[in-house]
Amino acid sequence: MIEANNTKFRKQVINPWVFKLYMLKELPLALFSRLRVKKLSAEEAHVTIPFGYRTKNPFQSMYFGAQAMAAELSTGLLAINTIQASKKKVSMLVFDMNAHFSKKARTKITFVCKDGLKIIEAVEKTIETGEGVTVEVNSIGTDEMGDEVSRFTYVWTFKGKK
Repeated sequence: MIEANNTKFRKQVINPWVFKLYMLKELPLALFSRLRVKKLSAEEAHVTIPFGYRTKNPFQSMYFGAQAMAAELSTGLLAINTIQASKKKVSMLVFDMNAHFSKKARTKITFVCKDGLKIIEAVEKTIETGEGVTVEVNSIGTDEMGDEVSRFTYVWTFKGKK
């Protein structure tokens, strides 16, 4: 099994200053929106996004696109971390995404993805077989009161490179 709890990438992501530099280079919109990684392990990732002028819509709630960006990051960090821990060349791509919104987001939202083990299994399978593998993962967004505001489902595809 891929050991993804102590990777160099994880240490960089957890360091706020290093992660800001990473976002500046790779994800400038995430930097502008002030996304923060609160936790990253092999099994789960927690990403926050503040409610404010950078993320709100005309209806005085958080724009769905801002929520989607934070939710995707919570799943994508798990994938990148796993791939880097594997020390193999694996490509990754979002194949599909669905969202459900249950409450207006009017505070800082925390997106949590607890599907890291599913991602590890998918990456291991693509490395082992050389075939493309898809995996469905969820990210749940909760507000500061602990109420669920949105739920995103992402389908990631992984393919081993030679």
